[in-house]
Amino acid sequence: MNLRNQKIAQRHDALAGEGSSFRAKLIRWFEQNGKSYPWRDTQDPYAILVSELMLQQTQVATVLERGYYQRWMKRFPETKTLAAADESEVLKLWEGLGYYSRARRLHQCAQNIEQQFAGSFPADLASIRLLPGVGPYTAGAVASFAFDLPAAIVDGNVARVLARLFDYREAVDSTAGGKMIWSLAQQLMPKRKNARSREYNSALMELGQTLCNRSEPLCGDCPVSAYCATRDPKSLPIKKPRQKTVLMEEDVLFAKNKGRILLEKESGSRRTGLWKLPALHAEESSHSPHQKEQIVLTMKYSITKYRVTLYVHQVKDTANIKLDQHRKWFAIAELDQLTLGAPYRRALEKLL
Repeated sequence: MNLRNQKIAQRHDALAGEGSSFRAKLIRWFEQNGKSYPWRDTQDPYAILVSELMLQQTQVATVLERGYYQRWMKRFPETKTLAAADESEVLKLWEGLGYYSRARRLHQCAQNIEQQFAGSFPADLASIRLLPGVGPYTAGAVASFAFDLPAAIVDGNVARVLARLFDYREAVDSTAGGKMIWSLAQQLMPKRKNARSREYNSALMELGQTLCNRSEPLCGDCPVSAYCATRDPKSLPIKKPRQKTVLMEEDVLFAKNKGRILLEKESGSRRTGLWKLPALHAEESSHSPHQKEQIVLTMKYSITKYRVTLYVHQVKDTANIKLDQHRKWFAIAELDQLTLGAPYRRALEKLL
């Protein structure tokens, strides 16, 4: 064990001895300062699962203020309703949140619960982990928030709090760093069920969202600052170098004929089943790509590390348009009922 890990182990031993006091102070602060969210006001594991998947890589303001969570729970209030729904309806209700694989995982989870668990949500950590696409974080969140099980959760906020608490100076998003942070998180959990794991995990996350924030940590207001080992909180957590932005160009068709628009069904893993403006084939263009007289809209959008410039080409003569099983004409009035990728929805709104 190197010197740094020895210090972390010593710090853990000191905290473990004071663990109950550490948790008690954190929970007491949370009871006075914690924000109220619909998923914090319920112990329904399905509702918590919905919120956790929606909040992956999506801000709370987007999920709540734009009504995604409320609409979802109104339409699919339990697993039975969701399991019986058609995937196209599931994706339509998710439209605009992006990362559509999350909606498919929710759909699959509901079907799995109905088929494998007779409609009863599994109530132990190991069984929750068996649900399709449910990883350690989501399983820990459902287990602790719904069933008050002593299951750790580590998101970006929790990782930041723990890195500062233990003055951990390795990359938290590396394989070794991730294992260390998860290990520390689990060791600080209560050791038994019904020992306020629900409130403790919520408090840890809330601390990272508010006082122990990324840019301006408010250490003077922190309820557990006495337990914190770092003297330079702004330098933590350490992360691996960010991936470089990759610039891309995308050429698509805007073909309009007799009040109809040509669309193409996505086939890639990210947006499978959604509709989009069709990719432009060489034989469909009477001009060289990017000639101004053919391009009717240029816009940019980002997806993960990619920064995409979208060129929309209008084709007035539809005789040369290539049709196949993935391409279909839709009446303009039908567009609101279809699930389109967000960039293409925005493009159509501008063009129509």
